[in-house]
Amino acid sequence: MQERQWITDRRSELDALAEQLTKQLQEVQVERDELAIAERVLNRLAEQVQADAEAAAPGAAQVAGGRSCSSRTAATDVGALRGDYRRVLAIVREADGPVQVRAVGERLGLNVSVRGRLEPLRAKMTKLVDRGWLRKQPDGRFNARR
Repeated sequence: MQERQWITDRRSELDALAEQLTKQLQEVQVERDELAIAERVLNRLAEQVQADAEAAAPGAAQVAGGRSCSSRTAATDVGALRGDYRRVLAIVREADGPVQVRAVGERLGLNVSVRGRLEPLRAKMTKLVDRGWLRKQPDGRFNARR
């Protein structure tokens, strides 16, 4: 009879262990999926940085059928900028002082309650800073170079 009790007890222990391992395996699979997503995002960012670097190269104003955010030294005319960059620049220039990305997003009609919706706009504004059209303040706000 003791053997039967031992078998029952051992089966219970193994069932509990199997349940714990199943839970751990699910957690590992979720983390692996998250890492795969993070890797795809990093690859896309690296491709975008490379494309931006190529676009900023001297004489490389054309990018995939459209105009890039050209260098200010290459073209001081706002007309050289793509439409979305021109709109951002106009909004910042109209402001009385430095503006936050959120304020520009509101003026553009973006859903500013979702932080992720502002990141592409922040990237455009940063490109305008890199190319000399805007200035970024230490507090993260932007103003136009006049």
